[in-house]
Amino acid sequence: MPPKTRLALVLLCLLTTGLPAASLRETPAVRAIRRATPAVVNIRSEKTVANDNVLYASRPNQKVSGMGTGVIVDRRGYIVTNHHVISGVDWLRVTLSDGSIHDAKVLSYDRPTDLAIIKINSKRPLPEMALGTSSDLMLAETVFAVGNAYGYEDTVTCGIISALHREVEVNEKQTYHNLIQTDASINPGNSGGPLINLEGEVVGINVAIRSGAQRIGFAIPIDDARRVIADLLSIDRLSGTWHGVQTRDDKQGMRRQLVVTGAVSSSPATTAGLKSGDIITAAGDVTVVDGVDLERALLGHKAGSKVQLTVTRQGKQTSVPLVLASRRQEPTTAQSGINDRTWASLGIRLEVVDRRELGRRHGKKVLKHYRGGLRITAIRKNGPAKENGIRKGDVLVGLHEWETVNMDNIRYVLEHSRLTEFNPIKFYVLRDTETLFGHLPVRNDAR
Repeated sequence: MPPKTRLALVLLCLLTTGLPAASLRETPAVRAIRRATPAVVNIRSEKTVANDNVLYASRPNQKVSGMGTGVIVDRRGYIVTNHHVISGVDWLRVTLSDGSIHDAKVLSYDRPTDLAIIKINSKRPLPEMALGTSSDLMLAETVFAVGNAYGYEDTVTCGIISALHREVEVNEKQTYHNLIQTDASINPGNSGGPLINLEGEVVGINVAIRSGAQRIGFAIPIDDARRVIADLLSIDRLSGTWHGVQTRDDKQGMRRQLVVTGAVSSSPATTAGLKSGDIITAAGDVTVVDGVDLERALLGHKAGSKVQLTVTRQGKQTSVPLVLASRRQEPTTAQSGINDRTWASLGIRLEVVDRRELGRRHGKKVLKHYRGGLRITAIRKNGPAKENGIRKGDVLVGLHEWETVNMDNIRYVLEHSRLTEFNPIKFYVLRDTETLFGHLPVRNDAR
C-alpha cells in the first residue's frame, strides 16, 4: 500500500475513533429534554372523600392520594398545573428536579379551562420553563410529554402531533376546547405537565387521555393557556392591587409582543397615559413579550409602588411610570359602567361576593372550588338571563372558560375579540350548595 494511502487511513481512523460516543447520541431530542426538565415538578396530594354509601354510613371519610405534574413559570416558585390536580385537596407537596420536596399552596385557578397556579417557597431562584407557541404546530411534528406518570417521576415519552383543534367533553361539567391531540403517552399523573417541542419549549399543558384507548392524549395549547396564566398570576387576583391595563398578545411571524388595547376609566393605566396601540416591551428590568411577562413583573409590588414601563408608541420608545393602586380604590364609576353593560347584554346586575361571604352563605365546601363570585342583584324581565333560568340571588361563578370573581372578569368576556364565536356563552351559577349551568345568548350591544 502506498505511504500516502496508509497515512490517509490512519488519519481517518483517528478522526473516527476520536469522536466522543456521547456526541453521536446527543440528539435534538436529548437537548430539548435536558433544557426543559429542570422546570418540571412532580405533585402529590391528599384529599378527604366523604362516605356517601348509606349501607356503610358509620364508616369514616376516606383519605385519597393524588398525583400530577406542574410547570415552573416564575423563578420565585409559581407553578402552573391543572385545576383537577389540586381541586379539593387537603395538602400539596411538590418535588423539584433536584429531589427537594416543598409544601405548596393553591393561589388561583380557573375551573372551566382546568388551569391553576400553585406556589412553593424556595431559598434559591428556580428554573423557568420556556414558553413556546402553539400557533404554528404541524401535524406529525415531534413532541414529548414529561410528567409523574403513575407516580414514576420525570417520565419522558415521545410522539407526534396527531391532530389540532379537538373538542373533548369529559362530563357535563367539563368540556375542553381547541385541544392538541398527541400520541405521546399521557398517563395518570401526567396532568398539568408540559408537552414539549424539539426546541425544549412548552407548546401545551397535558390535560386528558381517552379512556380505554392507547396513545390518544390531549393538551391545552400554550397560546390559549398564556392568557389564562396571565390572569391567574395577576396582582389583582393575588393581592387586590390594580393597574387597569387592558392588553392582548400579538404575534407577528416569530416575534411576540404585548399590545395595549385600552385602559379602564380612572385607573392607574389611564393616569399613566397608556394609549391603545402602545406596545409594552419591559416592566422594570423584566422584558415583556406577553401578558404573562407583565403580570410576573408586577408580582410582589404593593399599592402605591411605581413600575417603569418601557413602551413603543408609533415607532418611538418612551418610558411610562405606572403607579399601582389598591382594588378598594377603584372608582365606583368603573364598576357601574360594566354593570350597565351586563344589564344591556345579559339582563343582570351584579355585586362582588368575596370568598368569606361565599363560604358563609353557601357552605365551606364550595370554597374548595370557588374563590368568590358575582351575586345577581337584579334581573331584567324578558332578558337573556331570565329566559334561561337564572334567578336573583344566584352567584355567577363562571362564563365560558373564565371564572367570574370580579367585574373585570365580566368586562374581559364582553370585550373579548372572539365573543361571537362562543355565543351563546356557557354560564355557571351557584344556587344554595349546587352549581348549575346553561347557555346564555349575549346581545349584540355587549360589544
